[in-house]
Amino acid sequence: MELQKLRGMTDKKISDLNKLGIFSVEDLARHFPRSYLDLTKQTPLKDCYHNDIVLTAAKVVGVPQSFYYGKRNKYAKVYIEQEGQVFTIVWFNNPYVEKQLKTDTEYLFYGRVQNKYGQCSLINPSYEQLEKNYRLKGIVPVYTVKGSIAQRSMKAMIAAALKYAMPRSAIPEPLVRKYALMPLERAYYQVHYPSSVKEMQLASERIALEEYFTLVSAFKFIKGSREQVRLRRYDCPAKELPAFSQRFGFEFTQGQKKAVNEIFADMNSPSTMNRLLQGDVGSGKTAVALCAMYIALKSGYQAAMLAPTEVLAKQNYNIIKKYLPEFDAVFLSGSVTAKEKREIKGRIRSGEAKVVVGTHAVLVDDVEFCNLNLCVCDEQHRFGVSQRNSLVEKGSVPDVLVMSATPIPRTLSLIFYGDLDISTISDKPKARAEIVTGIVPERKYEDMLGFIKKECSAGRQAYFICPLIEGDDEGSVMSATELYEELSEKLSGLKISLLHGKIKDKDKEAIMNSFKNGEADILVSTTVIEVGIDVPNATVMVIYNAERFGLSQLHQLRGRVGRSDLKSYCFLLVGTDNDKSMERLKILKDNSDGFKISEYDYNLRGSGDFMGVRQSGKFFGDLGALQYPMSVVFFAKQLSDETFLRGENLSLLRDIAMEKYEKLKDVTLN
Repeated sequence: MELQKLRGMTDKKISDLNKLGIFSVEDLARHFPRSYLDLTKQTPLKDCYHNDIVLTAAKVVGVPQSFYYGKRNKYAKVYIEQEGQVFTIVWFNNPYVEKQLKTDTEYLFYGRVQNKYGQCSLINPSYEQLEKNYRLKGIVPVYTVKGSIAQRSMKAMIAAALKYAMPRSAIPEPLVRKYALMPLERAYYQVHYPSSVKEMQLASERIALEEYFTLVSAFKFIKGSREQVRLRRYDCPAKELPAFSQRFGFEFTQGQKKAVNEIFADMNSPSTMNRLLQGDVGSGKTAVALCAMYIALKSGYQAAMLAPTEVLAKQNYNIIKKYLPEFDAVFLSGSVTAKEKREIKGRIRSGEAKVVVGTHAVLVDDVEFCNLNLCVCDEQHRFGVSQRNSLVEKGSVPDVLVMSATPIPRTLSLIFYGDLDISTISDKPKARAEIVTGIVPERKYEDMLGFIKKECSAGRQAYFICPLIEGDDEGSVMSATELYEELSEKLSGLKISLLHGKIKDKDKEAIMNSFKNGEADILVSTTVIEVGIDVPNATVMVIYNAERFGLSQLHQLRGRVGRSDLKSYCFLLVGTDNDKSMERLKILKDNSDGFKISEYDYNLRGSGDFMGVRQSGKFFGDLGALQYPMSVVFFAKQLSDETFLRGENLSLLRDIAMEKYEKLKDVTLN
């Protein structure tokens, strides 16, 4: 159902909903709360520290005023009174505040506290008029909002959406009855309008079960049988691989040797290879992949390696040039000039170029291969199913090797990668400097900055990572742009660069190269540096709002330092004092094994971050805020297996799955 059909919907609201990935009334119903507030737990601003996330009630005592900073940027400022004290609230780039807030009126505010120059302020908080708010005893959902859409209007729109577009269940009715599952309609209402914490949790589990059931079942329909008969054979003997591995200057670990043997056996079997190679940071996956490429290239075939970012693709290209110099390699990305692209594509088409390394630019239709026989996808979880298939279709039944440095528990791998054989390099990464990991409380924040300034003054470098490019509408998260401005003041004298996904690829590469070359002391960035960045001189990693990331992702970010014999540090800053969040972060602090960390992560909080929601749109909804145990994923697999075994209602299930196929095919897994 189209958004326009909802009463009171304006073009501006539709535009802002689109920016949130909401394009239909069904999407709106699936816009799950990002968090919940207990209205009985309010905190006076006078008791708050810098970066605290606070729920508080106060009266607006001044008319909101607008100010400009820069050429076009605007911020609104208002004064509030609480317990006889006056505080300020600032909203950046939100022109609607002035029209929505009323003087001498009490509001409930939720956002991040900023303590600067002895003044306590709230930054970009969400708000609701207190007298029109929910009862002060109860649970209130908090949604991700945008622009003209405030919390109250989002709730009203979702209420309307639930009347007209309740999602239908894909789980067959006989199984719903057999396992006494909560009706899906009731689950949606309880998630959006919880009557109690227990009901909200049960509803979250039911919705998560539905999502994973659809995911697993749809993958079964889409993947089908991947086994195909090999059309060509390789003639590179096994005895050549040990000699090739000596090019790397270190002896392969047992895990690497086992993976190479498994890949060699696959490539010489009657069926084509479809293998996942996973291993922790620094475990040597790239060296193993190059062994596979050597087999193909030595046999006279072409090989292609796909990477999600230009920085990583360029790094892989340089590695291939170093270790496979006898084979002509080309690099293809969006930043390559049109003239160079024509020349490179011609060399690929003729077969002159034996190795093709690049980003999504390799996937465009006019990139044609002569005899592509091996496809390698690096950091495969950043690619959707259709993107990987686009590369495979450029060859004639080529072998496929996908790599991931994001450790996934084997049981989960078997569920989500049932069509792939799995090689796991479980050896610990080769000896590197210790990475000291610490959780930094607010009172130690300035001390941490002082320590980092000393490290940088001694010639070292540091990363500062934020989850967002710009401030979120709830003001609960530190943004990269805001942090860049803050550090420019507090760490004056140091060269600071800013990197994020909105920067053009060409400029992004220049910024990264500048940091790698030591021309910048500090790199403030979003998670675009999660993979593919190798700067041995970087010894400090600072992660803001660490509670917002999965442990496996935090482990990946931590792996950007400690890449030499220099002692390195990872500092975790949190925007909450939630016991569960602190428990999770302590696990990261006390462990360095990525596979153990991933097991802990899934057991503690389910697999809400297993699916890359940011990359996959709203197909599965943002399950990250829904509370459910890991057992839900395996129960979904069980229900899917039962459904296919019974063979009943498969046509209905196929309809539901295929209805969502356009989004499903680009689902990426974290």
